[in-house]
Amino acid sequence: MNEILKSMQETPAPYGTAALWWLGQMGLAIKLGDTLLLVDYFASHRPDRQIPPPIPVEEMTGIDVFLGTHDHLDHIDHAAWRVWAKTCPEAKFVFPAVHQQAVVADGIAPERCVGLDDGQSWSLGEITVHAIAAAHEFLAPDPATGRYPCLQYIIEGNGVRIYHAGDTLRYEGMLPKLKAFAPIDAALLPINGRDGARYRRDCIGNMTFQEAADLAGELRPRLVLPGHWDMFAANSGDPAAFADYLDAKFPGQVECQVPEYGKPILVKA
Repeated sequence: MNEILKSMQETPAPYGTAALWWLGQMGLAIKLGDTLLLVDYFASHRPDRQIPPPIPVEEMTGIDVFLGTHDHLDHIDHAAWRVWAKTCPEAKFVFPAVHQQAVVADGIAPERCVGLDDGQSWSLGEITVHAIAAAHEFLAPDPATGRYPCLQYIIEGNGVRIYHAGDTLRYEGMLPKLKAFAPIDAALLPINGRDGARYRRDCIGNMTFQEAADLAGELRPRLVLPGHWDMFAANSGDPAAFADYLDAKFPGQVECQVPEYGKPILVKA
């Protein structure tokens, strides 16, 4: 068995704790009690990715919930989801509701699909996923339905709250939505930013490392992890700069850890 997957399956997460594994980009495995969730794991091979998938697609087993924040390859990996629907036959798949048709087309039965929108929640046992709209450059609600194509998730259970920001900028009203779930025990924030060159090639943006640090400083999670800085050379960021700016502006107020691929991170409430 893949060593990271083995760690995910065997590491205990007793009440009041969570175990996290960063898998590159915004990929995050979360263990709460006996429940394993996998968010935004990009597992397909591409010639321009700078790191290989830490867990090969076909080896993924034992996941209870797969979550995707939006329908981009490095967040909802359709080729991988088609495989995981078979290797994890009991798993549920959570995603923005506006993408229901695309997910069902992956061969995932409708009863295994959980489409969410801003302000909606879904529970599996004692685990609850709360959805908050994300502004991946823009909020861009679907004109026909008003549903948002990009989401952020607050995942709570086992006495712990984890915030996964997906791909987003800050927007008016976002911080109060997040603060409603305080205290947050750990947060994964994108730091790769945005610029004209990327926008012209249809690479839409996220928070800069300064904006992400400001959000962390205002939200005050117990632990913050920078994400979305490693996968593609043309859309990267500097996690050390994020950590330094956070420390300079909010000294001693938020613990920051630059994650390592597949290394377990233990979180206590």
